Amino acid sequence: MASAPDPDQLAALRREYGDAGLDDPDLAPDPVAMFRRWMHDTVVAGLHEPNAMVVATVSPEGRPSARMVLLKGVDDRGFVFYTNYESRKGRDLDARPAVSLLFPWHDLQRQVRVEGSASRVSEEESRAYFATRPRASQLGAWASPQSDQVPSRAELQASYDEVERRFADQDVPLPPHWGGFRVHPDLVEFWQGRRGRMHDRLVYRRTADGWTTARLAP
Repeated sequence: MASAPDPDQLAALRREYGDAGLDDPDLAPDPVAMFRRWMHDTVVAGLHEPNAMVVATVSPEGRPSARMVLLKGVDDRGFVFYTNYESRKGRDLDARPAVSLLFPWHDLQRQVRVEGSASRVSEEESRAYFATRPRASQLGAWASPQSDQVPSRAELQASYDEVERRFADQDVPLPPHWGGFRVHPDLVEFWQGRRGRMHDRLVYRRTADGWTTARLAP
């Protein structure tokens, strides 16, 4: 029986790729259609949280920051996620809308990388999505001062309990500090693992005349 890899020997952790390839004829006419095709594959494959993505932002001082969030919508306008506008990512995006997304679909040996700019979705869109959230998550959006330092777990729980009492026996309204961002893509890269680290990287770039595609060296 083969021994498990030593997690302290990071340089030795290695996996060969090559289950599939990606060539220019495989591409959809636009990146959103291509993304939907690959997202469908992740759902069919049963990947855990296939809509989980890394959102990377930059502070007004130029300090980068990244975190995982869940994609909640995608159409020709862009990729949508929801957050507390007063959180670190919310403040970053309001000040500097440049943003990058990364979908790490390791089990399929795939990644999708998006670069673009973010803007707030309409209040109507945020309210409509907020109404679909579980009640506990709605209460949490009111109770948690996201990204702020809190004295203890007990105080955070006390805040939640107070909000729960406040909205007892009524619908939880959309908090004024909470809503969505839409990332308008300028670049979308589709990465498919290949043998010998000769991976396929095909990228869409937005131009005045529409989308162009190109292959990047791995």
